[in-house]
Amino acid sequence: MALHAIMRGMIAHVSGVVAEKFGQSVIVDVHDIGYEVQVAAGDFDAALLGEAVKLYTYHHIREQSQELFGFSSLAAKKLFELLIGVQGVGPKAALAILSLADSETVRNAIAHSDSGYIAKASGVGKKTAERVVVDLSDKVGLAIAVAQASHAAQPAAGDEALEALMALGFSLQDAMTALEGVPLDVPTAQRVTLALKGNS
Repeated sequence: MALHAIMRGMIAHVSGVVAEKFGQSVIVDVHDIGYEVQVAAGDFDAALLGEAVKLYTYHHIREQSQELFGFSSLAAKKLFELLIGVQGVGPKAALAILSLADSETVRNAIAHSDSGYIAKASGVGKKTAERVVVDLSDKVGLAIAVAQASHAAQPAAGDEALEALMALGFSLQDAMTALEGVPLDVPTAQRVTLALKGNS
């Protein structure tokens, strides 16, 4: 198990064992060093003491402090990064929004301009929620329809092919678009290849 970093000292993800859980944070033990990572409610519940975990992280650096925010999927991390780009939405508010439900449900709410749903997040007021949907509704991709029997449904957050495309530098919206119409019942590598061919 290891901790990997990218340029400028930013921590890209942590992989280790869940040593402690408290408040909204988990302590991930990486080679006897504990990293405190703040997570959304769903990821907090899913993190089991003594079990291995991998969290994609956003390293928030301020003048007098540094914080790690973690996500079980790249899609959730990308949505978090979009959220904190909205005026008035800091990391804690973005995490509160992602704590409403799984990232795909939150993404769909934003895509549908459902500010009432976003306003349910702790510490997020009506005006801020409205700003979120105005700024991001056209950036998160079209709302995902219910899967059809054709197996050509749009991919859900957490989809390995979606994660792979974002790891290659695709935005969440571009990755979703690239995978539209690509069959879900073929191997991940083939789905990624088909998606890349469609963008060539």
